[in-house]
Amino acid sequence: MAKKSQKKQQQNFTPFIKWFWILFGTGVLGAVLIFLLASWGMFGEMPTFERLENPETNLATEFISSDGETLGKLYLDDNRTPVSYDQLPQNLVNALVATEDARYYDHSGIDARGFIRALAYLGKKGGASTISQQLARQLFIGVRDKESTTNAILQKIKEWVIATRLERNYTKEEIIAMYLNIYDFNYSADGIRSASRIYFGKEPHELRTEESAVLVGMLKNSSYYNPIRREELVLNRRNTVLGQMAKYDYITEKEKDSLQALEMKINFNPESHREGLATYFRMYMQRWLNNWVKENPKPDGENYNIYLDGLKVYTTIDSRMQKNAEEAVNEHMKNLQAEFFHQNTPQRNPTAPFLDISRGAIDTIMERAMKTSPRWRILKQQGLSEKEIEATFHEKTEMTVFDWNSDSYEKDTIMTPMDSIRYYKTFLRTAMMSMEPQTGHVKAWVGGIDYKHFQYDNVIQGTRQAGSLFKPFVYAAAIDQLRYSPCFTLPDNRYCIEPGKHGNMEMWCPDNSDGTYSGENMTLKSALANSVNSVTAQLIDRVGPGSVASIANSMGITRDIPEVPSIALGTPDVNVYEIVGAFGTYANQGVYVKPVMVTRIEDKNGTVLYEYTPETKDVLSKDVAYAMVNLLEGVTQYGSGGRLRHTYGKNQTVYKEIITGYPYELNNPIAGKTGTTQNQSDGWFMGMVPNLVTGVWVGGENRAIHFERLLYGQGAAMALPIWALYMKKNYANEEIGVSKDEFEAPEEMSINIDCSKQQEEEEEERIDTEDDLDDLDF
Repeated sequence: MAKKSQKKQQQNFTPFIKWFWILFGTGVLGAVLIFLLASWGMFGEMPTFERLENPETNLATEFISSDGETLGKLYLDDNRTPVSYDQLPQNLVNALVATEDARYYDHSGIDARGFIRALAYLGKKGGASTISQQLARQLFIGVRDKESTTNAILQKIKEWVIATRLERNYTKEEIIAMYLNIYDFNYSADGIRSASRIYFGKEPHELRTEESAVLVGMLKNSSYYNPIRREELVLNRRNTVLGQMAKYDYITEKEKDSLQALEMKINFNPESHREGLATYFRMYMQRWLNNWVKENPKPDGENYNIYLDGLKVYTTIDSRMQKNAEEAVNEHMKNLQAEFFHQNTPQRNPTAPFLDISRGAIDTIMERAMKTSPRWRILKQQGLSEKEIEATFHEKTEMTVFDWNSDSYEKDTIMTPMDSIRYYKTFLRTAMMSMEPQTGHVKAWVGGIDYKHFQYDNVIQGTRQAGSLFKPFVYAAAIDQLRYSPCFTLPDNRYCIEPGKHGNMEMWCPDNSDGTYSGENMTLKSALANSVNSVTAQLIDRVGPGSVASIANSMGITRDIPEVPSIALGTPDVNVYEIVGAFGTYANQGVYVKPVMVTRIEDKNGTVLYEYTPETKDVLSKDVAYAMVNLLEGVTQYGSGGRLRHTYGKNQTVYKEIITGYPYELNNPIAGKTGTTQNQSDGWFMGMVPNLVTGVWVGGENRAIHFERLLYGQGAAMALPIWALYMKKNYANEEIGVSKDEFEAPEEMSINIDCSKQQEEEEEERIDTEDDLDDLDF
C-alpha cells in the first residue's frame, strides 16, 4: 500500500519536473540566444575583431625633453598619453582590484557571484560590473541609458559580450592598463598618466599608496569625487579604498590606519597649451609639426593628426636648463620692470611708456594695435561697423591682466580695452635661447615673459637691431682676410668714410658711445671689449661691408644685409635664434651648425618616423675662430661684460636696485658680447662657455618704449643679468654638465693672441732701433 502511494506521488511530480527542465532549458537557450543575437549585432553595432585589437582612442602628441621629461602635449579634447602595465605601481593595481573587482583574476569578464549578489540585494551591496565590463563600456558602449529599462538591459548584455571578448584578446594586465588609460579624471586628465601629473605632479610609477587610492576612488565618478572641489568627500572615498585594500590583504590593518590618518595632499598642475614649461617652444613646435606632417604623410597617403595620433616628439630641450632659464627671466624682468614703471609714470613722462615720438605717432601705434587685436577681429566677424567696434574699446569692462606682483602673475581689474592695450605696451619683453655649439642642440628657449598674455615669440618671430652685437662679424672678417691679431692696434680717433666709398651715400663719421676719443692706439681686443666705434669703422673700411655681410650670412644670418658701412655698428635686424647659431660658430672652431630642436619623432607604436641629420658648414679656420673667442673673452675680462666677475664700483650702486642675484662672481672662462641700440631700444648679451652658447634680448614692443638713460637701458643692465642668473643656476646642478673649462685651442695657432708677448717684441724692436740711431754718425 505504501509503495503504491509513493509511486503515485512520483507520478504526480513528474509533470512539474518535466516542466522545470523545459523552462530551465528554455531559459538557458534563451540566454544563449540573447548573447548570440547581441554578438551578431542584433541589438546594436558591436565592435569588430580589428576594433577589439586596436581600440580607437584619441592620443595627445607628447614633447619629450632630452633628459626624458614631458615638456607638454598637443591635444584637442583628450589629453591622453597611454602607459604600459609595467609603468603602473603595484599599489595602484592593488587598489583598483580591491575596490572595483576583487575576483578580477578568477573570472573571464563576468563575475557570476557578483551578479547574483547584485540581484539578491538589488545593488545595495555593490554592483556586478567587472573591470573588463567597465572597460567595454568606456571603449564601445558609452553612457548607459537610465531612462529606458529595456535599453539599459540591452546595453548590459552588450557589455557582457564585449567583456568576454576583451578577456580572450588581452591579458589581465593589458586590460587593467587599458582601463586606467581610457578613464577621464576631469581637468583634461585623460588617462592615468595625465591624472597623476595633474593631481600630484608626478609620473604614475612614483605614486604613493594613498595617492593611488585617491585616483582609484575617483573611478566611481570623477565629477562627483572631485579633489579640487570636494576635498572632504574625496578624502573619505580615499579611506574607503584603503579599507578595501586591507580587507583583501593588500596592506595590513596597521598600514591602513596610518595611511588613513595622512592628510590628503593634492599638487594640482593643470596642463594646458598656455601654461607649464617651455610654452613658447611648444607653440613653435606646433607650427613646425604642422609643416612636417604635410611633407611626411602616412603610408596610406593621409596626414598625421598632431592632436589625435599620439606622436612622440623627442626634443633637444633640457627640462632642467629650461626651468633655470625661465626662472632667470622672471627674477630679473620683475625687478627691471619695476624700475621701468618708476621711471615712466605719467608725472615723469606724460606720454608713458613712449619716448622720443610725437602724440600723432603714438595715436597711430595705438590705433594699429586696436585694429590688429583679437577683440577687433571677433567683433568684425559679428558684423559690427568700425565705429561701433571702436566705441567698445572705450567702455570699461572686467578683465584679467598680467601683473608681476601677483603670485599667479595675474590680477582682476576694470579698465577699457584701449587702456589695457597701453598697459600691455608698458611691459618690457625678452627672448632667450641656449644652444650646444658642437651639435646645434637647443637646450632652452624662452620667447617672452608670459605666454598666456604675450604670445609673440621673440626668439624666432621677432627681429631687432643687433647694435654692438654685430661688431664681431666685422672683427672676424678682418682677422680672416687681413690676418690681424687680437693684439693689432688702431688709433682711437674720429674716423670718416667718404661718400661713394663702399656704397656710402654721404660722409659717415660714427661717434663713440660717450662722444669722446682717447687718441691712443688700442688693440683689437681692447676695442671690442669696450665697444669702440672708431676702431670698428676703420676695420669695415679695410675689409669692406660686402665681406662682413658674407661672413654673417655664412654663419646663419639669413636676412639680406645691406652692404654699407653702417652695418658695422649693428643696423641690421637679427633674431635670437639666428644670432645664437652664428656665435656658436666661434665656440665650435669655425664650424657653423644650424640650431636643431627635434632629434626624433615616433608614432604611437614606437615606429621611428623622423631622425634629424645635422646641417653644418665650415666658415672660419680653427685659428681665426679661436682668435675671435679670445677677443670675446676680453669683453668679460675688462670690458662691458666685466660685471659678471666682480662687484660694481661705487658709481654703479644703482644697479643693485634692479639687478637680481648680484654679485655673480663667475670666474670661469667666458666669452661674450653686449649690445645696445640707439636710444637704448634694445639690450643684448651673448655669452659663451665651451659647450653652451646663450643669447638674451630685452626691449619694448615698440622702439619708442625704452629707458631714457644708458645706465639702465644698456645690454649689460637689461640682458646680461638674465644670462648670469641662468648660468649660476646651471652650475649649481653639476649633473647638467655645463663646462667651466678653457676653450679648446687649435694644435697649430698661426695668429698671435698673447698681447704681452707682442708688447715685449715691440719694446725690444724700439730699443734696437734707438741703439742703431745712437750708433749713426751724423
